[in-house]
Amino acid sequence: MRRCNSETRHPVHIALICVLLLGIPSPGLNAAVVGIEIEQRTDVLDGRTWADSGAYEKLSGKVMFAFDPENPANEAITDLKLAPRNEDGRVEAWADLVVLQPKDPARRRGIGWIEVSNRGSKASLAYFNRGTGDLNPVTAEHFGDGLLMDEGLTVIWVGWQWDVPETPEALLNLHVPVAQGLDGAAVSGLVRADWAVDTETELLGLSDRGHRAYGPSDASAPENVLTVRNSREGERTVIPRDQWRFETEDAESGHITHIHLEDGFKAGNIYELVYKAEDPPIVGLGLAAVRDIASHAKYDSESEFPIQHAVAFGVSQTGRFLRHFMYQGFNIDEENRKVYDGLLIHTAGAGRGSFNHRFGQPSRDAQPYANFFYPTDLFPFTSSAQPDPVTGRNEGLLDNVEPTFRPKIFYTNSGYEYWGRAASLIHTTPDGKNDVAPLENERIYHLSSAQHYWRPGWPTEDRRIPGADAYTLTPLNLLITLRALAVRLIEWVETDATPPANAYPLMADGTLVTARGVSYTEIPGIAIARIPHLAYRAYYCPDWEQGIVENQPPILGDPYPVFVTQVDGFGNEIAGLRGLALLAPLA
Repeated sequence: MRRCNSETRHPVHIALICVLLLGIPSPGLNAAVVGIEIEQRTDVLDGRTWADSGAYEKLSGKVMFAFDPENPANEAITDLKLAPRNEDGRVEAWADLVVLQPKDPARRRGIGWIEVSNRGSKASLAYFNRGTGDLNPVTAEHFGDGLLMDEGLTVIWVGWQWDVPETPEALLNLHVPVAQGLDGAAVSGLVRADWAVDTETELLGLSDRGHRAYGPSDASAPENVLTVRNSREGERTVIPRDQWRFETEDAESGHITHIHLEDGFKAGNIYELVYKAEDPPIVGLGLAAVRDIASHAKYDSESEFPIQHAVAFGVSQTGRFLRHFMYQGFNIDEENRKVYDGLLIHTAGAGRGSFNHRFGQPSRDAQPYANFFYPTDLFPFTSSAQPDPVTGRNEGLLDNVEPTFRPKIFYTNSGYEYWGRAASLIHTTPDGKNDVAPLENERIYHLSSAQHYWRPGWPTEDRRIPGADAYTLTPLNLLITLRALAVRLIEWVETDATPPANAYPLMADGTLVTARGVSYTEIPGIAIARIPHLAYRAYYCPDWEQGIVENQPPILGDPYPVFVTQVDGFGNEIAGLRGLALLAPLA
């Protein structure tokens, strides 16, 4: 096991810090949002009106933050006290901001729909408006049937992710400072990148899905180690250092972005690189940004987009973000006020993520076939405290949020999350022996037989599975049910109207089973899944609770018991909310 410590080196650059410190006003007392710069204000669809909401306007610009490192609400932010401070002793950052709201203040419902942007994008118009969606929604097709507008919601997007790539597209970014040691020395540590190679190549990029990556601080450091293995849990073989090298994609910039292997990276192998880096950004400020934009809208009497209630929506990565947000107690702002009143956490399974640790990479997500063993499937999983019989820990996801500060929460998952994100752990005991009921402020809904995401239309021929009369993806539209649930969550928040009852698979009624207990119908040419994604007890470092990772890769302990959903004679999942296509099939 590597010893956990904090090593410092002289900084290579602090350009990002310099950018942050220019032009941000000094914060007022107890104000995390210190400035909103609206760069563009336009009428949506040339003034088209919706139901009782009337015409909508679109605001685009930037939000400036100044966070108090000494405030208890910020105590959980890793390395915040190592960030440079302004003359008022606060840590500054800024983010991209986009808002849609009824133009007439009198017609605003007072409900803020804050979407936690998945990798800088905007999903709500596609998920809830039946629109095509877009990074810069301007057309009627982008806005679809306008459900969110008909509901009179104020829709807010804010950048929270430091590693979103800088592109000409309208991706939402968060710009944060980096941690510094004593006398401005650079903080250094280990970073990991991995690749499951499908096609032989000589070059592999350090980044995940095009996101900004950490470059090595010293290309010749002995800590830089490349290994290869042939399975996820397989034994690693070290590749001699003289057989691979770091490379730059852009010689002019000099930034190292790739690694090169002399004999090429072979298809079917998993390659993993651990290397030394420095200047870690304050990743956890993304949690504070999502907290404080809602707090600003709720409590600042001069807000450009005032609301009375805040509801957050996160999908996949950002659903995991919201689970992490709650676990680390971020639903209380710097003035000790409740922030979010409701959360729609969609297709997050039992995951959290790399949202608040040193050298965190928020884009990486510990999938079954990529990004292995990153801090994603983390105990605790259930909202109520449950004992882990192996580690002795006894915790719940909401332990760090007092009952009066807890929002009303909908958890929605598809079949994929039970197989690919250990979703059963959110409602079973860590020993895998019993069901665990959600708390009174929660509902759990399984979207029966749905997939992680949905594409319009029937699968085309390019989606046919070779050698079988079957296709990848499904025409079953989970968004019909999700739209209805969103409306019910808003009603629960606004009027305390009783939401639909929980609907998810249970051990008690036989709808939650082991992977080998699924009663599959055999389909010619289709291999039957037998191994779900496993959530391991992974040991990252004794200082992991302080956001430090030094075991790269982590040391794996025993996995938690994971269960999946039982199916009927047609292969459709029995439990959960069955969509129209299952309730009234045409074929």
